[in-house]
Amino acid sequence: MDSGLVTILVPVVLAVIMFGLGMSLTVGDFRRVREYPRVVLVALGCQLVVLPAVCFGLVEAFGLAAAPAIGMMLLAASPGGTMANLYSHLFGGDVALNITLTAINSVLAVFTLPLIVNLSVGHWGMGDDGSVGLQFGKTLQVFALVLIPVAVGMVVRARRPGFAERAERPVKLLCLVILAGVIVAALLAERSNVGEYLAEVGPVALLFSCISLATGYVAVRAVGAAHPQGVAACMEIGMHNTSLALTIALSPSLLDSTEIAVPSAVYAILIYFTAGAAGWILNRVGAGKGTATTGAEVR
Repeated sequence: MDSGLVTILVPVVLAVIMFGLGMSLTVGDFRRVREYPRVVLVALGCQLVVLPAVCFGLVEAFGLAAAPAIGMMLLAASPGGTMANLYSHLFGGDVALNITLTAINSVLAVFTLPLIVNLSVGHWGMGDDGSVGLQFGKTLQVFALVLIPVAVGMVVRARRPGFAERAERPVKLLCLVILAGVIVAALLAERSNVGEYLAEVGPVALLFSCISLATGYVAVRAVGAAHPQGVAACMEIGMHNTSLALTIALSPSLLDSTEIAVPSAVYAILIYFTAGAAGWILNRVGAGKGTATTGAEVR
């Protein structure tokens, strides 16, 4: 995947996606944590600690090779994706909670993601020569790739709210198209090994997606959150930012490994089906309980 096209396209893909995310955020989204601190803390704890630990256990249990194992850990360390907001809206979730979690976790991931990736690289022995991993210089690149476009998007939202609202749907559509293009490119680059990768990574990615979705809902409901907040946490924690993971894996200036990117490409496809199934099930659960609350009861 080391080509001029990828060198330019992959970072641009993430920049567009994060810019679109930024246009959906306001400073108030970061302040909103005060409305339901316990729910936010539990959800972030699941994303930052529980899921990487679960993913590590799955990778070890299935005996994945080094590259796909690191790819799974990179995926687990990635924050919630932008599609989580859409799925939460479709299935009656508290979208404001989604936006708050996305905003906070996107910032935290700049620090936690390189840490988890480097620990994974060291554990599976791919970084002995320093060729794989996210050292300080590469971590700064992740910082720039994530936070700068988000900040620019937030400035646009603050100064040109009308434009931001009009651009929201086209930007989301563009994000879907270019993300699909990156996934196809990653799979084509390894087309001779795709069958083997799917057989190796597919079961782990499928199981991890189900556990991620279930963890989000169960964890926040366990601390007394309402059903809509549970749906929001389900989608936010389950729908990892595969575009970020793919960019880091494929970018020649970062990990530069198609093999590491494969788990994210596989997960990006599977999660649309598992998240849809989870949303359908949770809709029935919510209807069965007769809940129509959307506020933040838990503080």
